[in-house]
Amino acid sequence: MTELEKHFAVIGNPIHHSLSPQIHSAFAKEVGLHIDYEAILSPLDEFKNTIHQLIAQKVSGANVTLPFKKEAYELASQHSNHARIAEAVNTLEFKNDEIIGHNTDGIGLVRDLEQNLNVDLKSKKILLIGAGGAAEGVIYSMLEKKPSELILTNRTIEKSNVIQNKMDVHAKSFDVNLNVIEIAKCPHQYFDVIINATSAGLNNTELGIDHKVFHEGSLAYEMVYGKETFFIEQAQSQGSKTSDGLGMLVEQAAEAFFIWHLIKPQTKSVIESLKGF
Repeated sequence: MTELEKHFAVIGNPIHHSLSPQIHSAFAKEVGLHIDYEAILSPLDEFKNTIHQLIAQKVSGANVTLPFKKEAYELASQHSNHARIAEAVNTLEFKNDEIIGHNTDGIGLVRDLEQNLNVDLKSKKILLIGAGGAAEGVIYSMLEKKPSELILTNRTIEKSNVIQNKMDVHAKSFDVNLNVIEIAKCPHQYFDVIINATSAGLNNTELGIDHKVFHEGSLAYEMVYGKETFFIEQAQSQGSKTSDGLGMLVEQAAEAFFIWHLIKPQTKSVIESLKGF
């Protein structure tokens, strides 16, 4: 390591599976930067201490993954607009004794859909399955693209209602119909894009959603990456196009890279190189 080399990290628990070090190293190589980027396992009750140790070590920034995004939000002294709305942080900047929190997840999802998968979200009808942190992290970015309708569904409908109430003012400002329907009633409508933001893909459990929700011409997007989930299999059986969340992972990393370095890296070659990992 040289004196000029900047230091970064990704923090999570677990963290051994993280592709972030490979992604950021590839970005840095592409644009000619020398950085050091490592994966750090933080004990579940030691996140704040982990961050302060990194600051003491002159680390410039950190990505934050599960289960620490809410804690990162609470720890930050300043927040970007996306982080404030999501009430979650996945990217930290350590700057002038301040901890600045950003959320790049929604930006990453939208860029993957629009730039890599060629789906223009404007005036489209979107179904978002899930009402946890993953859904909260991306919903505002989708509203910004002005789909005609964004429908929320979840096994626990009350959780979807909470998100709807929280996001309703933003939906109105973007002229988007934001509605909630029970997961069992999803087949009665046509959707251009169906996004699985639940954790079902991690342990490959069924969502309880009818096959009829998927159609030829729809895109089914699974936020989990690197595995053939039940959601993907369901969608393919009905002729839908499908994608996993690898592109979202790389695109949200590219936005974090831009926040830290003010350079926008190319992403398509990195996405291609990671397929199969």
